[in-house]
Amino acid sequence: MCPHCRAFITVKDKICPYCDTEVGPRAIDRRDPGAIFAGMIPSARFVTVTILTLNAGLFLLTVLASMKAGNGGALMGLDIITLTRFGAARPDAVFLGDQWWRLITAGFLHGGLMHIMFNTWAMMDVGAHAEEIYGQRRMVVIYILSTIGGFLASCLWTRSVSIGASAGLFGLIGAMIAFSVTHKGSAEAAMVRAFYVRWAIYGLLMGLLPFFRIDNAAHIGGLASGFVVAYIAGTPRLIETWQEKLWQVAAGAALALAGLSFFKMIAYMLSVSPPAG
Repeated sequence: MCPHCRAFITVKDKICPYCDTEVGPRAIDRRDPGAIFAGMIPSARFVTVTILTLNAGLFLLTVLASMKAGNGGALMGLDIITLTRFGAARPDAVFLGDQWWRLITAGFLHGGLMHIMFNTWAMMDVGAHAEEIYGQRRMVVIYILSTIGGFLASCLWTRSVSIGASAGLFGLIGAMIAFSVTHKGSAEAAMVRAFYVRWAIYGLLMGLLPFFRIDNAAHIGGLASGFVVAYIAGTPRLIETWQEKLWQVAAGAALALAGLSFFKMIAYMLSVSPPAG
């Protein structure tokens, strides 16, 4: 992306074809692709691929656990008990049981094959685009805080159990809309705004259809959280300033919070699991 006009250009361009500004390599968020799992994860989409990997891994674990509990159709539809054990967002547990960590773990769980396939497809598109715009540090903060904001809104609005990556996904959509607002003079801003506003509208309209059982409160909460965080964050600078170091700390704090949430999820699972034999 051109640092001057913010137009999208290729990595081979030395001069921006839109504004004739000389461009160079990014000074931040650079990784050696060969150093990341032997190059298996593209460095430009490291956060996106990592999120998708965690989603897939937890989906496999929940399906196996649900099948073990007697749910033969777990692949297409997981049972509520299994999802609750693995950290689904549940209002009474969050507010009365001091299980705040569910606001994060719920964002990595899915209710069935169609659920995770749709979110994976959307994440591969939206996540990759948002990571290119905001970089890995901001991407981590936006995604985690959007997930928290989405499921907090869900728990405040409804009493039902809620799961899914779409809270964080809508947060990334909100972040892209924020980009179009903060870069009104960009050649790409109007196109980005129109594209992602349509994403948001279509997603929220689908949530009104009763047979989909979509949690629109989580979507709206995630969308609003992502917009606010991204509006404050802005896009990465080309040099390592104190602001970039601050976002590095913020990303580390977000990852630590997510790690603690999964640790508490495992501790909860062990505490409620029936004794062997």
